Amino acid sequence: MNAEEKKIPLLILAGPTASGKTSLSIELANRLGGEIISADSMQVYRGMDIGTAKITKDEMQGIPHHLIDVCDPIPQCQEDEWNVMRFVMEADRLIHEIHDRGHLPMLVGGTGFYIHALAYGAEFEEEPEIPGIRSSLEKLSTEELAARLALIDPLSAERIHPNNRKRVIRAIEYYEMNGSPISEMNDRLKEKESPYRLCYLVLDMPRDILYERIDQRVSQMIDKGLVEEVKALFEAGASPDLVSMKGLGYKEILAYLRGETSLEEAIYILKRDTRHFAKRQLTWWRGEKDAVFLPVEPRESLNDRAMEIIRSKLFEK
Repeated sequence: MNAEEKKIPLLILAGPTASGKTSLSIELANRLGGEIISADSMQVYRGMDIGTAKITKDEMQGIPHHLIDVCDPIPQCQEDEWNVMRFVMEADRLIHEIHDRGHLPMLVGGTGFYIHALAYGAEFEEEPEIPGIRSSLEKLSTEELAARLALIDPLSAERIHPNNRKRVIRAIEYYEMNGSPISEMNDRLKEKESPYRLCYLVLDMPRDILYERIDQRVSQMIDKGLVEEVKALFEAGASPDLVSMKGLGYKEILAYLRGETSLEEAIYILKRDTRHFAKRQLTWWRGEKDAVFLPVEPRESLNDRAMEIIRSKLFEK
C-alpha cells in the first residue's frame, strides 16, 4: 500500500448556490454509505434556515449530517464565533470519526475557502494583533477598506467581496504584520498535497440556467418567510456588524427592516448579489488543482457519472 492509499478517503461535493448539491449528496450518500459534513459557513447558525437553504430532516432521508445548527447567530463571547479555524478542527475530527465507523466522509457545501483550508491541511497560528491596527481599520468605511486592500494586495481585493469586512480587514492585517500579501500565502497553500485521498467534484451548469435557478430560489425564500426569519433575529438583538448577519439574504433583508431600503429593492439586490457570488464561487474552484467539474446535464445520468469519477479516485487501485 502506497502513501496515497493510506490516507482517509474524502469525497468533496462543491458547487455554486442553487446548483443541486443537496439532492445529489443524498443520492450519493445512500449509494456509498456516506455521512455528510456541511461546508457552508452560514448553515452552522441555529434559527437561520430559510436564508441559508438549510436541508430539512425529511430531505436528509436518515443520512447523518454534521456541522449544521452548531452555534448561535448572536454569540455571547468571541469564543462562540464560527470561523475557518474552528471549521477545520471540527471537520477533521469528524472525518476521522466517520472513517472509523466504516463510513465515507462527504464534505458538501459552497464555501470554497473552508473547503480549501480543510482539503489541503491549512495550518493556523494565532497571530498577535498589532495594537491599534484592527480598531483603526474597523472605523473605516467598506469603500475605504476595499481601496486600501486594492493598493497593497490587488489579487485579494479581486477575490474577497468588499462587503466581507472581516476578511478584508484580516488581509490588510496580514500585510501589516508580514510585509507580504495574504494572496501569496494562499497561493503557496494551493501547492500543498492533501492529507486525505480526495475526490473533489464541482457541479457545473450553464450560467443562464444557474442564474434563473438563483432568482427562483430567492423568490421561494421570500414566500417561505425569509423576512419574518430575519425580523425574529433582528428583534432578538442581531445587528449588521455580526458575522451571521453579513450572509446573503440576511444583510439585504436587515437593511429593509432598518428602513434603509424598500423590500422590492432588497429582493432585487439579493438576487443580483447572489448571482455575483455564484460567479465568484466558480472562479475560486477553477483555481483548485484537484477539482473535477461535473456538468449537471443530463440530470438523469448525473448520479452515475459522479459514481464513475468517485470509484476511479477513491476506490480503484
